[in-house]
Amino acid sequence: MDENALIEGMARGDQRAFREFVERYKKKVYYLALDMAGNPVDAEDISQEVFLKVFRSFATFKKGAKLGSWLYRVTYNASIDHLRRKGNVPEPVGDDVLDSLSQGSTGLPSMPVKDPAQSAESSQLQARIARALETVSPQEKAVFLLRHYDGLMLKDIAASLGLSIGSVKSYLFRAVRKLQKELGGSAVISGVEAPHD
Repeated sequence: MDENALIEGMARGDQRAFREFVERYKKKVYYLALDMAGNPVDAEDISQEVFLKVFRSFATFKKGAKLGSWLYRVTYNASIDHLRRKGNVPEPVGDDVLDSLSQGSTGLPSMPVKDPAQSAESSQLQARIARALETVSPQEKAVFLLRHYDGLMLKDIAASLGLSIGSVKSYLFRAVRKLQKELGGSAVISGVEAPHD
């Protein structure tokens, strides 16, 4: 079933379409929730909450929007709500402040390696990045993960998270700066910079 048929089926309340939707997106939702919350139990709770919200409020989905972007936003908001309920409230920062600034996790994908020595080094780097990601705010983490692990364009991240492009650039810039500081410089995380697409 293609995305349009899936959307139409879900809009009609078709249980089969909803089951296919869950199957298609459950890993992405779980891993984003895991990266945001930091543990599998919370990620599972968030995932269930996300699909329940989707089932109950699919009418709010705007025709013509990207289903994946909408789902990222629902997952991000559910993760932030979950963190707030647990007392881990993200720092409030206004868009104007962010614009002026902009001039680990099992959800991290594995990096391609060529030999066992590189494999060990890659595993160590992934573990260091996962630990370093614990030092950034939930917003910075979400933007960084969507950009560097899911490969989304800045405008798609903005649409997914309900942020301005300026805010996305600011969060990404701040996340990269913090990660570079934690990891000991840009050489450790080559290829990780705040792009301007």
